[in-house]
Amino acid sequence: MLKHRGFPGRLTGTDFQFTLRRANPKGVTPITRRERKRDRKPADRRADAGFMKALWEQFGEQPFERGNLDAGRLCWLFGREVIPATDDFDPEDYEALLVIDPNIARASFPESMGEV
Repeated sequence: MLKHRGFPGRLTGTDFQFTLRRANPKGVTPITRRERKRDRKPADRRADAGFMKALWEQFGEQPFERGNLDAGRLCWLFGREVIPATDDFDPEDYEALLVIDPNIARASFPESMGEV
């Protein structure tokens, strides 16, 4: 499992986790699309925005390996702002490649994307 050096481990001042310390010995948590409802708590929305900002600052428009990025956090963005980078994407593989869709990410998180 690739560890993304320099990537924040969590949202500052909260318990919202962004990365894993080690691979799950029971198996890889699959990445699935979770629907974001309008009534989500403000703290959850801030965590999504913070994670999106960290992804953008670390990877930009370049494909990146899932590695030690938290699956739960990725699931909130998957299928919209973060999409598979390859046709043979395996949602249960730490080496799976993902990429940010900048147009959708800017529309969803304009404050996190900065000026691009």
